[in-house]
Amino acid sequence: MQTFIASVVVFGLLIFFHELGHFLVAKRVGILVHEFSLGFGPKIFGIRRGETIYNLRLLPLGGFVRMAGMDPNEEENDIPVEKAFNHKTALQRAAVIIAGPLMNFVLAAVLFALVIMMQGIPVASTKVGEVISGYPAQQAGMQAGDKIVAVNDKPVQDWNELVGEVNKYQGEPVKLNVLRDSQELQLTVTTMKDQSGRYMIGIRADEKETFIKKMNPLAAMAEGTVYTGKVTVFILVYIGQMITGGGEVDLGGPIRVVSEISKAAAFGPFQVMQLAAFLSINLGLFNLFPIPALDGSRVLFLLWEKISGRPVDPSRESFIHLVGFGLLLLLMVVITYNDVVSIMFDK
Repeated sequence: MQTFIASVVVFGLLIFFHELGHFLVAKRVGILVHEFSLGFGPKIFGIRRGETIYNLRLLPLGGFVRMAGMDPNEEENDIPVEKAFNHKTALQRAAVIIAGPLMNFVLAAVLFALVIMMQGIPVASTKVGEVISGYPAQQAGMQAGDKIVAVNDKPVQDWNELVGEVNKYQGEPVKLNVLRDSQELQLTVTTMKDQSGRYMIGIRADEKETFIKKMNPLAAMAEGTVYTGKVTVFILVYIGQMITGGGEVDLGGPIRVVSEISKAAAFGPFQVMQLAAFLSINLGLFNLFPIPALDGSRVLFLLWEKISGRPVDPSRESFIHLVGFGLLLLLMVVITYNDVVSIMFDK
């Protein structure tokens, strides 16, 4: 039951934010939205607010936003032209489409921020682990084991704060308050520029000396955004390695995702939140790929329309997306089969 609840919450959250992105931008540019649905299949619950029906459907494996003028076969007699998707500019339509994947990155940043704010993150203290030979810190008499508590009388609590403060003084003398054997010393060190362009004094942190640091909402959101960017780059690099043959091909479908959610749920809500953030980034990236039936390919068609000055024939575009959707389903069947075999083998 725990796995089921966690899986429904995670899938629901990812889908909701994705579709919410489409919905909000569609409303913003004046498109009539007929329906906002979470899930597929029979309707469990629905409510109308204004011109939009909000539905919860039986199968929690997707969702959709049905907009006026998006279906080329839709009758538009009762729809104001200015509220139809296909009568908006190419840039407006592209914004509506790309907003879905982008909201997945926003969700990831928010989830990481919540974890950082509530649970905290391990950070290095200001204890010196190594003094680099030939650098200003050694010349000033700094030793491994020293703990720096202030830079020019400004207290520093962790290594990142220390680095940030030192880097402010470019080639200038810096006064450091240092604790050594319970005694406080004052050392003056002149920063020097390294090959990367940063100003440093020549010390490394003691990696064994860490503590859990909690952040306020604003700082946590900034850290969550940075971490989202790092994870995104990591995933892109890994995908590049898989394509070029430099990395092992490792794809997973819904069954594997549920399995990973089950493992995370056993460790608690914070692990589930971190996994959900990672999955949200994956979902956002996947949808941005220029593969037929995905958001990325729709943006590509709109880009072509913007460049050429004429839209792609709607029936041809629909056919291409239909073929792409079929291939994606086939790929999902293969991945699901591999997931089942892998899980059974592991057991």
